[in-house]
Amino acid sequence: MYSLLVGIDVSKDFFATAGIDSEGKEPFSRSYSMDSNGFDDFLKTMTSHCKDLSKVMVAMESTAYYHINLYPFLTSQGIRTMVVNPLLIANFAKLSLRKTKTDKKDAMTIARFLMDHHEEVSHLSLSQDHQDLRDLSRERESLCHLMAATKVEIKRVLRTSFPELESIGNLYTGVMLRFLQQYPSACLVRAAKSKAIVKALKGPYVRGKLTFTAQDIIKAARSSVAVVSPAKEIILQGKIATLLHLQERLDEMTKLLTELCKATRIDDLKTLRSINGVGSKTAAPFLAEMGEVQNYASHKKLIAFRGIDPSSHESGKLYRDE
Repeated sequence: MYSLLVGIDVSKDFFATAGIDSEGKEPFSRSYSMDSNGFDDFLKTMTSHCKDLSKVMVAMESTAYYHINLYPFLTSQGIRTMVVNPLLIANFAKLSLRKTKTDKKDAMTIARFLMDHHEEVSHLSLSQDHQDLRDLSRERESLCHLMAATKVEIKRVLRTSFPELESIGNLYTGVMLRFLQQYPSACLVRAAKSKAIVKALKGPYVRGKLTFTAQDIIKAARSSVAVVSPAKEIILQGKIATLLHLQERLDEMTKLLTELCKATRIDDLKTLRSINGVGSKTAAPFLAEMGEVQNYASHKKLIAFRGIDPSSHESGKLYRDE
């Protein structure tokens, strides 16, 4: 049984707090600075109202990255701390007739949400290993989005400097990207010797047999309708360098994510990898977002969390599955 339930509304420089004791009273409602002094003052406030910190439960919304430093500080003190989806708090707040919004009132709303639902959300606290796993997974996902955007930009510039190259081969293989770093336009290909073009298509980045030859590229360059633009050549080289760097970072994040998952969730990882078509690159991010299996009372709960649970809509004689 928890003696003190605390809600925290986090912002960049400050965090507002509100507490509710076992009798439903509100012993404190204060704001603190987002630094070590503020953390210590907040700890003193909680200790003054509950000497046994194991009987304190704290909840805060997931607000970008502002809560990340406060979270491990509280857990290191033995305080049960959880990060709650803001949508849950927003829906809970709609039940109130008072629409006044301040940081302290938001903190009290979180505290009251915790008072009503602490049993349901008590499993949401994360270990540091799981938090690290999730951070790596989301960094990897962010890199994938950046790479996709960079590829679009490369294709856009190339349609001006060498539009015919896209029909010759995959633009994003290692050999093609490094070829384009040397020859980012049809103009430069035409000006180069045939031996130089052949050499540029060889190297450690060639995997398997190429589906095109140097002569294919030379022929396309000679009949190209490309615009002669040194500026676009420089821009294209820069974007390719960015893409190659992002690819290296992605490989690094994938390796770290897989290694950490093997170290902390090896049994779950093996279970997922036993499914045909599921490898570490798919299984590890899934486990990072899923959290612990025991957090879900049934397979239906996990399916709902994943967002693949079909929903039904009934109204009168109309019925539709989605």
